[in-house]
Amino acid sequence: MSTYEENESKFLRKAKENPFVPVGMAGFCAIVGYGLYKMKSRGDTKMSVHLIHMRVAAQGFVVGAMTVGVLYSMYKDYFSKSAEEKK
Repeated sequence: MSTYEENESKFLRKAKENPFVPVGMAGFCAIVGYGLYKMKSRGDTKMSVHLIHMRVAAQGFVVGAMTVGVLYSMYKDYFSKSAEEKK
């Protein structure tokens, strides 16, 4: 098995375990793309302020996706198992 196939299967396996990681990565890329697109029409806003706003938006999205992922994982590990044990 080549290294490329091994890395690909590892990424897919990790994405199945933590589905919000790819969501966070996709959101980050989307916000960065949107920021680059809007860079032309930023008006009289300084470049540094525009970049700081885009960085904060991208980081906020990633942190939000990670938080939702952790909450989902906690729910799946603790609450859904206890409901199954009660049955």
